[in-house]
Amino acid sequence: MVMGLRRPSSGRRASPPGPDTSEAAAGEPRIGSLALALSLLLLTAGVVVLDVFTGDGLPLVPLMIVLPALASVFCTVRQTTWVAVWVVLAVVASQLASAGSFWDVVLLIGFTALACGLGVAACAARIRHATEVARLRSAAVALQRQILRPLPVLTRQVSAYGLYEPIEEDRFVGGDIYEVVQSPHGTRVIIGDVQGKGLPAIGVGFAALGAFREAAVREADLTAVAGAVEDAVVRHNVFSAETGEVDRFVTALLLGFDDGERVRCVNCGHLPPMLLHDGAASAVTLHRTSVPLGMAELSDEPRTAEWIGLPPGGALMVYTDGVTEARDPAGAFYPLDERLKRWAGCEPGEVLHELQADLQQFSGGVRRDDVAVLVLNRPTSGHDRAAPGGGGRTGSSRK
Repeated sequence: MVMGLRRPSSGRRASPPGPDTSEAAAGEPRIGSLALALSLLLLTAGVVVLDVFTGDGLPLVPLMIVLPALASVFCTVRQTTWVAVWVVLAVVASQLASAGSFWDVVLLIGFTALACGLGVAACAARIRHATEVARLRSAAVALQRQILRPLPVLTRQVSAYGLYEPIEEDRFVGGDIYEVVQSPHGTRVIIGDVQGKGLPAIGVGFAALGAFREAAVREADLTAVAGAVEDAVVRHNVFSAETGEVDRFVTALLLGFDDGERVRCVNCGHLPPMLLHDGAASAVTLHRTSVPLGMAELSDEPRTAEWIGLPPGGALMVYTDGVTEARDPAGAFYPLDERLKRWAGCEPGEVLHELQADLQQFSGGVRRDDVAVLVLNRPTSGHDRAAPGGGGRTGSSRK
C-alpha cells in the first residue's frame, strides 16, 4: 500500500487505496502447513520414544499440552485446531495404553482438552486483535492519502513531480504534508512535517493543508499565507488541548512561483531545498528561517520572505526529514547531497525513481518515518500547461 512515484506520461487515474493487505496478513500463517505437520510428527515421535524409556514413573506425552499454546502464537486458527486435536488424540492413546486408574485417565484427558481449547481460543483472539489493528492502521494511511493531492501536478508556472511513501505501522504514521495551488498570485507550494506521529499528527496536517489551500488563493503576500496556516495550527492545538492532546508544530517550507526566474520562499524551520541545474546538485542557502508553524508566539521576529533563484532548465527539490534521517543497518544517515549528484542531470521523474530505489536499498526496506519529496521545475514549451487549480484527481494533468 505504498503510493509511489507517479509520472505524467502514465495517463491513468490516481488509484485509490489498494486492498487491505495488512489486514489479510494478520491471519496468514507464519509457518507452512507441511512444515507444521512434519514438525508435529517428529516431536510426537521423539516424546513417545522418551516416554517409553522413562517408563510409567515419568509420563511425557501429557506434556504435549503446551503445543497448542505455542501454535496459537505462530499459526492460524485452523492450524492451531489441528495441533490441538493431534495432542488430544496422542494423550488419549497414551492413557488408554497405560495402567492408570479410570478417574486419573478421565481427568488428564479432560484437562488436555481444556488446555487445547484455550490454545485455539487464544489464537482466535490474537488474529482478531491483529485484524482490528490492521484496519485502524489502513484507515489512517487511507485518510492520509485522501488529504494529499495525487502527483504530478501541473500549473501555469510549475510542473510538480513527487514521491510520497507513508509509514503504515500504526505508531509510526506521520504527518508529512504537501500541496500545490494555482492562484491569482502565481503558484503556491507547501511541504511540511508535523511534529509527532499517529492520527493526531494527521489531524494537524489536515488543518494546515486546509488553511493553506484557502490562503494561497486569497492572500497576495506569501508571508500572509504562512500566517494563516500558523493561525490554523494554533486553533487546532487549542481544540486538541480540550481532549488531552499535546500541542504540535509543523516545520514547513512555502514557495511562491510567478513567471520570473526567482522564487519567493518562507522557511518555517524546514529543511532547505536542493537546486538541480546543469548536472549539479547543491543546497540552497536560506538566510531567513523562522520558527515552525504553531510556535510564532515564541519568537519576537515576524516571518519574512526571501527570493531564491531558479535558472532556466533548473529544478528545486524539497523534501521532509524522512529522506535525510533514513538510516542504514549500521545506523548511518542517508547522504542525500552525495547521492543526488548522481542524478542531477536526469529528468524530474527519473530523479525521483532513482531516489526511491536508492532509499529502499540504503535502509534495507526498514523505514521509521514518512517520505515526501517534490521536484519543481518550470513547464517547458513542449508541455501543455494545466488550468488553474492544476492536477485535479488524475495522475496526468494533460489535456
